[in-house]
This record gives sequence, structure tokens and C-alpha cells, in this order.
Amino acid sequence: MIDHKVAKIQRVEKAPARFQKNWQVLEDVRAPVLRTEGLSIGYRLSRRAERVVAADLDVQVEAGEMVCLLGPNGAGKSTLMRTLAGLQPALSGAVWLDGALIESLSASELARRLSIVLTDRVDVGNLSAFGLVSLGRHPYTNWSGGLSEADRAAVLWALDAVGATPLAHRPVLELSDGERQKVLIARALAQEPRLILLDEPTAFLDLPRRVEMMGVLRALARETGRAILLSTHDLDLALRSADRLWLLGGDGLLHAGAPEDLVLSGAFERAFASERVNFDAFSGSFRIERPAAGIVHLHGEGLARRWTERALEREGYCVDNEREGVPAAEIVIDPAGPRWNRAAARWLLRRDGNEQVFETIGALVRGLKKFDFSEKVELLKSRTSKREILKCQD
Repeated sequence: MIDHKVAKIQRVEKAPARFQKNWQVLEDVRAPVLRTEGLSIGYRLSRRAERVVAADLDVQVEAGEMVCLLGPNGAGKSTLMRTLAGLQPALSGAVWLDGALIESLSASELARRLSIVLTDRVDVGNLSAFGLVSLGRHPYTNWSGGLSEADRAAVLWALDAVGATPLAHRPVLELSDGERQKVLIARALAQEPRLILLDEPTAFLDLPRRVEMMGVLRALARETGRAILLSTHDLDLALRSADRLWLLGGDGLLHAGAPEDLVLSGAFERAFASERVNFDAFSGSFRIERPAAGIVHLHGEGLARRWTERALEREGYCVDNEREGVPAAEIVIDPAGPRWNRAAARWLLRRDGNEQVFETIGALVRGLKKFDFSEKVELLKSRTSKREILKCQD
């Protein structure tokens, strides 16, 4: 039905025989499924006036890859997604979908090449999960809408591909947010598109389900050869999961590339720059800027040390064992046993010649807060540039 233009392919064993040619793993050459040329997006206010959100966009999504669209609120992510889906006209430029201009495709042709998963909740009545996924076969059914054996095979495969087979006969109204999202993605997959667009697919999910959902989408791109483009605010998950990022800044500029390249170039930090929040390129996460609470020297290893550091940084303390000549409290993580056991660990706080013992990190932080660091902070500021102090806090 759909031939992938690749140099070398490998069949997926689980796919029904009729659809194996469509669900293939790309190995060497990836063909652009979605491509834009000089695309400008925005809104026409009148015949002569328009509001341009972003201009001169030249990007592409290749078969078998997952691309995440990121950007601050108001940057134009939703406008771009609607334009790429053909739901909103472009101000200028072109959008090519599987080698054809998107505006040249009929509704039926577009439905066979593109599927969309939105965050909006749609009332599906008493439909079962199987019934909802079956709607994805609409571009292939006859006027009566009846499912053939091949259609049923495609629906069952789509449910299995997202791990939703046990949900097949359950009413959609009874599903959790995570289960419902899986079923909606299965509906999009049953449509047999070349490209799947998803708007905030993890928006209503808890953290474990968000991680699971990104893993499902990445696997689908790899195993089926589909191109997947999704918008998200889960910056950390996007950095860890996406093959490429589209980073749309508030200035209308779009940076595209591997997540690591965008971090190293500084584009990621610039796009999300704010007065009180900094992007830490070393950890790949955002840190809240806090007033300096003091410097501590921390001695210990393993998991207990990592979580002690996090607690201290959260409270504004700078963990710095290398800085010489700056007075500091000293914290020693004592394994308190023959093995380094986080449950058995205790924390020794040494300051001004005294030592206190704490059984938990929470108790340690409360004890540390009672210590007056004001003189030590002022001494730190007198010997350290503002940039270094902020770096220490981050």
C-alpha cells in the first residue's frame, strides 16, 4: 500500500502479512516524509495585514525518526503543528508530505499519509477501545464503514504495538489518561500513515506514564518506519528520547538538530532564558536561581551523596570541596556499617569544632539552617565573581 523509499529494509515479524511491507525498519537511507521550504506561519488579519509567527522555515522529518518540537509558551508551536497538518493555511512557502504538496492532496489522500493525535478530549460515547481504534481504518473502508479481515488485523496489530491489547473491549470512558492516550495513538497507527503528529501526548500523564509513552513512540518510529513529530513541554524527556529537536524560540527562529548539538551551541539555553531560571548544560536540566545560603564541604560516595547534594543545592548551599580559604561547614556521610547501605547511613555535620549526627537528610538540612552563614557568604562574595557564585548555586 505504501512503499518506503529506503536502500535497505528488514521486515517486522509481528505485523500481519498483508501489512509487513508497510511496517519496516529503516537501516541506511531515510527519506524525508515531511519537508518545508521557506515556510512562514501565522495569521492573516485582513487582506493586507498579517501577523507572522515564524518565517523561512526549512526543516524535515525523516522516516523512522522521532522529532520533538519544543519552545516557550507563545512561541508558535501549535500554529506550526496546525500548519503542517493542513488545518491552517501557511502565509507563504510550501509543506511537502511524502513527496506531494499538502494542499494538493484530497481529504482521502491526506488521511492515508497523515494522522493526528490531539490533547483535546473528544466524547466517544460508549465506544470500546477496539471501536475507537477501528475509526482509524476509515480511509480504507467502503461506504458502509464495515471492517474487513485485513482491517481487523490492522486494528489488532495497532493495539498490540502500543501495549493496549488488554484494553480492547473496555469502554474508553473507563480508561485512565495513560490508557486512553495509548488507544488514541493506536487509532493513529491503524490509519497506516507515513507521518503521525501528536500535540502534547504526555500532557495529562504522571511521570512514569510520560516516560513510558515517550518510549512507546520512539519504538514505534524505529520498528514501523513511521515518522513521528510531537510537541511537548517535557524538556528532559525530549532531550533523552528524540532523534532530533525543533527548537522554536520566542524570536520566531527555529533551530533543528540533535539534542546534544542544540545544547552545546547554546540554542537551548537562549530559547528558555529567564530571570530566575537557568539551563545547566552539564546536567541537561533547569535550575532555579536562589540566594547563596553558604558553602559546605561534602565527603561521601554513592547514592547517598548524590541525594545529599540535591537537597543542599535545593536549599541554596554550594557544595564545593575544592575552594580554598573560604570557611565552610563540613558534612561527612558515614556508612555506619560494613557495606555502603543508604538505609544505614548517617550524616555528620562538623562546624566550628563541633560535631552533630543526623539520621536523615531532612534532619541534616534543618540542622544546617540553624547555622549562621552570613559572614561566610559575604566572604565568598568578596572573593568570587557573581558568575561563579551563580554557577556554584546551579
